[in-house]
Amino acid sequence: MAMVKRGAIALVGLLLLVLAGLASWEPFFAHPAAVPAQGQYRAEIIRDEWGVPHIYGKRDVDAAFGVAIAHAEDDFFTLQDVVAMARGRYGAIAGEEGARIDYVYHLIDARGTAEREYPRLPADTRALFEAYASGLNHYAETHPQEIKLANLFPVAGVDVAAGFALRQPFFFGLEGVIGPLVAGEDLRREHGPDIPGFPRPPLPDAKPATPAPQGAARAAALPLGDEAALLGSNAFAVAPQKGGGVTTLISNSHQPLRGGVAWYELVVESGEGWHFAGANFPGSPFPFLGHNEHLGWTNTVNTPDMIDIYRLELDASGTRYRLDGKWRALESRWVTLPVRLGPLVLPIRREVLRSVHGPVIRNAKGAFAIRYGGIGRLEQLDAYYRLNKAKSFAEWEAQLARLAIPSTNFIYADRTGTIAYVYNAAIPARPAGVKADWRSVLPGNRSDLIWQAAVPYAALPRIVNPASGWLYNANNTPFTAAGPGSDLDPGAFSPLLGIELKQTNRSRRAYQLLSAASVLDRPALEAIKYDTGYAREGYVARLWDGLAQLKVSGRLAEARQLLLDWDFSADGKGRGDALALLLIRDFMSADYNQKPFPDVRAKLEAASDHLLAHFGRLDPPMGEVLRLRLGGRDLPLDGGSDTLRAATTWDVDADGRLRLKHGDSFIMWVEWAPGARVASRSVQPFGAASTRPASPHYTDQMQLFVDHRLKPVHFWRDDILQHARDRRTVLRVPDSTPSRSR
Repeated sequence: MAMVKRGAIALVGLLLLVLAGLASWEPFFAHPAAVPAQGQYRAEIIRDEWGVPHIYGKRDVDAAFGVAIAHAEDDFFTLQDVVAMARGRYGAIAGEEGARIDYVYHLIDARGTAEREYPRLPADTRALFEAYASGLNHYAETHPQEIKLANLFPVAGVDVAAGFALRQPFFFGLEGVIGPLVAGEDLRREHGPDIPGFPRPPLPDAKPATPAPQGAARAAALPLGDEAALLGSNAFAVAPQKGGGVTTLISNSHQPLRGGVAWYELVVESGEGWHFAGANFPGSPFPFLGHNEHLGWTNTVNTPDMIDIYRLELDASGTRYRLDGKWRALESRWVTLPVRLGPLVLPIRREVLRSVHGPVIRNAKGAFAIRYGGIGRLEQLDAYYRLNKAKSFAEWEAQLARLAIPSTNFIYADRTGTIAYVYNAAIPARPAGVKADWRSVLPGNRSDLIWQAAVPYAALPRIVNPASGWLYNANNTPFTAAGPGSDLDPGAFSPLLGIELKQTNRSRRAYQLLSAASVLDRPALEAIKYDTGYAREGYVARLWDGLAQLKVSGRLAEARQLLLDWDFSADGKGRGDALALLLIRDFMSADYNQKPFPDVRAKLEAASDHLLAHFGRLDPPMGEVLRLRLGGRDLPLDGGSDTLRAATTWDVDADGRLRLKHGDSFIMWVEWAPGARVASRSVQPFGAASTRPASPHYTDQMQLFVDHRLKPVHFWRDDILQHARDRRTVLRVPDSTPSRSR
């Protein structure tokens, strides 16, 4: 009996040791950071009445150091997530969802790309990233109580660069390929144009941290569902001859309101000529859009055909693939994905494969290699820095012409009155003389199908100073951008570029309203920017035609009639607005993702059931249904999933209200008036301190956002000093005791 008792105690002890190991192994196992960023930096951080940081430094590197400090003060929570992603450790924080990202981090070799390409960047760009990393380290050192993952800091510039390498291909739809391949589904690109978005497959079954047999590993996908395809943006530029003498640039990017790709507003200025107002994503030392004294730009996502897929011919062992009649070994390495499960972190082993084409995913249908524009490149880190400091259109365009930024539309304006639209993309230079169906899955046994470069910049769609005096993009084809007589001819561009021809409702409305306006001054542009209308075209027309043909009775007949009588405006004033809001999104999603058109009756019934269950009626005011909620504040919203006033996606709260999570986010309005220096206004949905509930700037912009109002951007130093609410200097001295601020 005593022996059994001792055995039980020993077993419990062993179990406790195992649990302790699972709770603590990950920080010690984690790949150590490169040599931590060093250097001496001094930055001044001035916050205005809205808490927006204005960061000054004698050198550019001082300002970059200050960017990291200011951002950490407002959102160190998210910055840590981004750093964990950049080191393949996000699963230790976010569990299964994080492990999906960690798998893709290894699959596309984000760390290898950074370690290979970062040393090749110009010295001043690397210095900027080292300074930013030093700022993150400074904050981590002085706020250890906020750190949520051990051994995450210190970091180096190359760690920050790895985060860029991870994220850059997903802005042109790589998730729309990885997802189906992981899940073993048919690729929608085999049946039509390539559109981002995919169903989220489950994480592979957990295995012990020992190598599995060849071919046993299943991949995991990024946690981006079909809503990934709904992410959109609007951008407008108006020349002075159309804008009443004023050159206007409107940045209206639609991003998630919180998280790793939510906008953070800032102004940077240095004694070396870097002076820029705009917004960045967590993990960046510089803004991605906004303006300096001379010029500005904004971006919208475009979807050229940037990705090719190759079916590999494997030998019987599954470890070699045929290329040009010869067998080559698949590159194989095993990685450990940390997956948090409550207090434990499970080590999950996965195989990562690669061929000369690029990353390889193996599923029940075979092995598929992926190659995409910008693969293995990292020059965008340098290009964005140079764009920030450009002083003329020629300097600015020279950076785009490098094709270092893999894919995004640019809308540009400057103080001289020049406006421009560039369909920027590092589109693969597919050989025109080679017979192949580039829109389908390609044979992986031919090296002549493995392209090596991008098409020249001159081959891309581009409009400068159109006769119409205006330019726009709302995630639509570049062939509607400037109005009748100013638009580009689609026939002038090679079909091998894979340029999208799609339209969005936002595009249709913008094109109609811009074309009809005699003058595009501030009031006219405000009416367009906040337009809540739907054009009865495309998927909207098809949906309403379906409603008209629907045979229903009772409450569904009442709901149907509400929609047939609707005024096609999501302004919150019509009786059918809430019902239309709930109905339209799924049809838009199907259209964007090239999925089967949903069943109209089923969707009408679901929307009706929701409103009756939570509001007791089919026609509640839309503002009671669609809400902007954070920190105890709860405000009504207007707009729709595909209106220029965008309320794209939401979470459904327990009370049935729709809590906006993605749509209109950071808005910036820039103007160059005759004889005046540049001026701008902006707004965020919540506030500058996006994860600091105790801050007065956690939710202080919500009412502005709801009311379609903007606040001033204090770009100039004399202006910010007049509106300063907090001013201090942050200093870091290397090899000293913890850095100090005063």
